This record gives sequence, C-alpha cells and structure tokens, in this order.
Amino acid sequence: MKLDNQLCFPIYALARDIIAAYRPLLEAIDLTYPQYLALLVLWEKQEQSVSQLGEHLDLDSGTLTPLLKRLEQKGLVNRRRSGRDERIVLVSLTEAGTSLQSKAANIPATLLKSMPVTAEELETLQRIICKIRKNIHKT
Repeated sequence: MKLDNQLCFPIYALARDIIAAYRPLLEAIDLTYPQYLALLVLWEKQEQSVSQLGEHLDLDSGTLTPLLKRLEQKGLVNRRRSGRDERIVLVSLTEAGTSLQSKAANIPATLLKSMPVTAEELETLQRIICKIRKNIHKT
C-alpha cells in the first residue's frame, strides 16, 4: 500500500499537469478547460441538447448548466428550449463561438510540442485510457 505502487495517483497527477499546461493557452482566448471541452463538442456537432453534451463530457446537468450559462454570457453559445419538447434545452454556437475555433486550432499542437512523447505514444495512451474507462464502468 504505497502511493508509488498505485495506478490512480500518476493518472490523477498527469490529468492535473495537463490541465495546468492548457491554462495559459486557454487564458489567451478567455476560456477555462471545461468551457474548452464543451466548445470542442459543439465545434464538432454544431448543436446538442444539454443531456447529449453531458454524455459527451461525462458531466451531469448540475455541473454543465453553470458552465453553459458562462459561455452564453461570453456570447459564445445560445441556449433555447426545443420546439418539439420544452423539457429539452438545445445548445448551439453563436458566430463568435464558431469563430473562436480558429483561435483555438493551434492549442493541441502547441501542447503536443511541450510533451516528451510522440504522437503515436499519445494515441496508444489514449486507447489504453479509453479501454480502462469503458471497462471500469461495467464493474
């Protein structure tokens, strides 16, 4: 029962380190890391319901709603009720939210340059992490 023998600690520490490495890049475009993740989904999917967005980000609506309110206050997203079902809130990008994508486009490459690993090693790590996450939720 030593900390150095635990799988969870280096994963936890790495997640914190990666988020810290993102911070100055995201501050330059006035985003937090969770806001950036939400925008990544919207840049790919255009419009999502809050629940769909929550599924993509593995966040509940209690966490996601304040995040989306802040993005809306910044003029990056719109939230509106679905015309088919009033219970569903749809989130879409504004013109400013769409144009921010070009400013954020260099972030992954900039971050990759700061890591002492190859893109291939990162892809392998990502596959392993996804495999663990997929299977850990089954237990």
